[in-house]
Amino acid sequence: MTLTRPMTETRHSTLKRTVLGLAALALLANALYMLADPLGWYGAVEGVPDTGPFNPHFVRDIGISYFSIALMTAAGAVWLRAAFPLLAAVTLYLGLHALLHLWDVAAGRLDVHHLVIDAPGVFLPAIVAALLTYWLRAEYA
Repeated sequence: MTLTRPMTETRHSTLKRTVLGLAALALLANALYMLADPLGWYGAVEGVPDTGPFNPHFVRDIGISYFSIALMTAAGAVWLRAAFPLLAAVTLYLGLHALLHLWDVAAGRLDVHHLVIDAPGVFLPAIVAALLTYWLRAEYA
């Protein structure tokens, strides 16, 4: 008698791996753009010039952060049992990044319209990462 995993579990795991892989690619694309063309990234992302003058080293520093979380997300797709703590770390970074943007608005360093400008590139990734982390919690148990 051979024990096999139920087909639904296999499909569910495949879906999780696919979603994590797509998330990793999105994070990697942003990281590579920041690393390869910091000035192009700085000018292309709405609202970024409002946060201070262009600094290529700083953009690349953040690009390295995004590269790191892309690797952690990809590792979670490969090693699904490790995905929960890996995605928890990704969520921590993206969540703190989002809180920093909220703090800058609350402190008056950025105009309140930045909440809308930052929604797709700052707040949405943090929310998606948190939801993915929650979704992956059972894989770690």
